[in-house]
Amino acid sequence: MTESLSEEIEDVSLDFGTEEERARQTAKIRHPLATFLHLFFRIGAVIAYLCSDWFSRSFATCFVLVLTLLSCDFWSVKNVSGRLLVGLRWWNQIDEDGQSHWVFEAKKNHDNSGTEAEMQIFWLGLIICPLIWTAFFFTTLFSLKMKWLVLVVVGISLQATNLYGYLRCKAGEQETMPKVASQYLGQQFIIQRPDIIFGIL
Repeated sequence: MTESLSEEIEDVSLDFGTEEERARQTAKIRHPLATFLHLFFRIGAVIAYLCSDWFSRSFATCFVLVLTLLSCDFWSVKNVSGRLLVGLRWWNQIDEDGQSHWVFEAKKNHDNSGTEAEMQIFWLGLIICPLIWTAFFFTTLFSLKMKWLVLVVVGISLQATNLYGYLRCKAGEQETMPKVASQYLGQQFIIQRPDIIFGIL
């Protein structure tokens, strides 16, 4: 009787979470909130600047609104969407001597970073918006709206700082791969052929 029961019992392994993982890998957008905020604050600042006369006749109100949107964009891109969508982050740190150092990081494994669509959204938003603010700079300068020029310069500086930081992260990521490969090959050469190095000495 026990033999018939053991023959009928089938060993079934349950893979908990694999369906969710497969769905996450095939999804076009893994981080919808980060993607939305990446575009929302950027586009919101541009629209608020363009439609500032419709929102309010007060320069101060429009200035504060656009500046708030630009600041939220700077923070969210630097601290959230860059890390989640492309696996890059940067920051500025000050050491004990008071020296300022820029730190650029790239995530080693891109498993948890964004999909191809999210990466394209990230880079397009990151590159196009500083160009838009640069166009605003020239139109504001040539139309002699000097009070708006300050806001446009702030917009350019915040957008360009994020662009610079992420381009440096991306360049550092591409530089580290050949360094790691050459260091590994050098170590393997020393391990495999120590007689060449120590034979000379």
